[in-house]
Amino acid sequence: MNRKTLKNGMRQTASKLSLSKAATLLCLLSVTLFGQLTFAQRQLLDRIIVIVDDGVVLQSELNLRLLDIRQQSARSGQPLPPTEQLEEEVLDALILENIQLEFAERASIRFDDDTVNRVLNSMAEQNNMSFEEYLAVLEEAGVYLQTRDQVRRQMTLQELQRGLVNSRITINEQEIDNFLNSEMGREVMAADYLIDHMLIPISNEDAAETNSAKLRYAADLYARVSDGEPLGAVRQRAARGGDFPIDATEFGYLKADQLPALFSELVEEMAVGDVVGPIEAGNGYHIIQLADRQGGTEQIINQTNIRHIMLTPNEIRDEDQTLAFAGELRQRIIDGEDFADLARQNSDDASSVVAGGDLDWVNEGGMPIEMETIIDALELGEISEPYRTGTGWHIAEVLGRKETDLSLQYSRNQAENALRNRKFDLELQNWLIEIREKAFIEFVD
Repeated sequence: MNRKTLKNGMRQTASKLSLSKAATLLCLLSVTLFGQLTFAQRQLLDRIIVIVDDGVVLQSELNLRLLDIRQQSARSGQPLPPTEQLEEEVLDALILENIQLEFAERASIRFDDDTVNRVLNSMAEQNNMSFEEYLAVLEEAGVYLQTRDQVRRQMTLQELQRGLVNSRITINEQEIDNFLNSEMGREVMAADYLIDHMLIPISNEDAAETNSAKLRYAADLYARVSDGEPLGAVRQRAARGGDFPIDATEFGYLKADQLPALFSELVEEMAVGDVVGPIEAGNGYHIIQLADRQGGTEQIINQTNIRHIMLTPNEIRDEDQTLAFAGELRQRIIDGEDFADLARQNSDDASSVVAGGDLDWVNEGGMPIEMETIIDALELGEISEPYRTGTGWHIAEVLGRKETDLSLQYSRNQAENALRNRKFDLELQNWLIEIREKAFIEFVD
């Protein structure tokens, strides 16, 4: 090959390489430009619309919240304000949420997945679904993660508001007295009654013999309920194949003065489970049973004074050794050693060891169920056999039993709670105004 041919070949090769490199660079440039364009388009799908302290509100958050509100409005048939007003109100709510969530973060208020799952399970039950079915519906609708996030946010906000707002509310003794003496206070504090009811109807057209037969029939139904059959079951059987038609009213929970006058005075004297009837009225013979009672100011509590020695298994003493030691201490007490001295020397219950194991007066229901079962069976002065609870092995002695009227204390606590609830919403609004005014908020064009 001569020099000229070699030169031409090299020139052609260089030309090919230059073209190849140019094509590669052009391809890379196209990819880069396309990527930048795609990135810019993707960024336009979401953007910051408000800076709130250290956080932000995104356009996507506003859009999702507006969509949710419009869907709820469509389902309920409730009208919405004009679009501009709605967007302004929703954006303001999101700003307030962000401010509060920053407060919650600083206060370390967090809810784990198990807690969120329990709330979702309650939501599933309200929709007559199993937990798995409800999650499947959310997944299918594409809102599973969104729903979890909303649940967590709402729980966080409620916990924050409950703590911070309640700490700003003060209720003095004079306010409680005034509330208890007011008409509203007496109404709020009155008990709510749930009665189960059935009626054997009569009319003016019935013959005397028919009315007498209906009265005997009502007395028979009353006797069955008095003997222990649930009123609802007796009513159902009578409705299916009884001698006479049966009617009933579902009253729900009502205060005594909201019930028919025929029943209002009766229920105040009834205990849960009591049955009264037949009650003659113009429309027939009524039978009622008090199914439940809620609220009210009467609070007679059974209390037990107990002392105990608690022994917890540890690195030095295993489960069997701990049980054996509890049995040994029990025997030493029976043989005459002082319970209080042995409790101070050996009990692992820091809350009662100084008092010689004395737990003072404990309300009924105020002990672990396994402990309360043992205590209820003990005679005064009797030392229990060793028994196990979640905290360890115990031996216990009952020092006394009594009934205590906590009605006054209970009614004052209830009054304070009612007053606090009345003040909460106003104080919440004041607090939200304050934190919004102090926050750094910048709207982004």
